[in-house]
Formats: sequence, C-alpha cells, structure tokens
Amino acid sequence: MESGMPLSGGQRALIRESWQRVSGSPVQHGLVLFTRLFDLDPDLLPLFQYNCKQFASPQECLSAPEFLDHIRKVMLVIDAAVSHLENLSCLEEYLCNLGKKHQAVGVKVESFSTVGESLLYMLEKCLGAAFSPEVQEAWSKLYSAVVKAMRRGWETLPEGD
Repeated sequence: MESGMPLSGGQRALIRESWQRVSGSPVQHGLVLFTRLFDLDPDLLPLFQYNCKQFASPQECLSAPEFLDHIRKVMLVIDAAVSHLENLSCLEEYLCNLGKKHQAVGVKVESFSTVGESLLYMLEKCLGAAFSPEVQEAWSKLYSAVVKAMRRGWETLPEGD
C-alpha cells in the first residue's frame, strides 16, 4: 500500500481484465470462494454467527441470507481494491478498520492465508485457462497488499483486548 507498490502496469491490467470476468456474478463467485474456505478450514465456520445462531454445516451457512450479504461485502472490498490499483493507499484506513473488525469477531491473522488460497482457487475456477501463472502472481501481490493493511488493525489494538 506504500507508494512502492509491487504491481507493474501489466499486472494491474491482468487484475482488471480477470476481475471484469468475475465481478458480474459476485455472489456466485463468492460462494465458490467461501465453499473452498470452509473445505480448507472448517474451524472458521463458528466465526459466522447471526443472531447468536451457530450454523450446523457449511451448506447451512452458505445459504443463509445474512451470509450472502457478507459475501457481497467481501466481493465489494475486492472490487474496491481493483478499482484503486493505482492508489491503494487511499483504502489504507478502511482496510485497517476492517482488520480491527475481523479481530474483534475472533478471526486470526493466520486465517488470511487460507482466504488468499480460496481467492486464487475461485479465480482459477472462474477464469479457467485464462488463469495463467502471471494472473496468479498479480492477484497474490494485490491480496498481500490488502492483508498487510488489514493486519495493521491488529497491531493498533493493545495487547489483551
């Protein structure tokens, strides 16, 4: 997110082009992402509670209207990052606060690597042959910059909170 952002012009173009193919169906593609996330780490399921209701299974969670709203929000964050590729620093405060919110509900920083794997999986499934190693590298760099900003939300809270 610093001015020395690691994305080249070519990488930004790959991200925009690939996102254009995915962003038209955010909930559908978000379901692919979160299905993969729960496959990789079923222990994340209890973090998603609405009105104090625990979901009995990932399928129950993935079909809940409140969770579908969460998927829309996640896809909007990705969309915002793609829309601001030239100036990600303008999202810094927003992403830091998003990190604080995730910490407050019990998300561990380590879980973001699993989310990153799930994002790449979703892109691969949705893009097919267009998901080249170059596209994967560009998205990995973007995701890394977003997570770095979100991690600052953890670092700004006092220990023990």
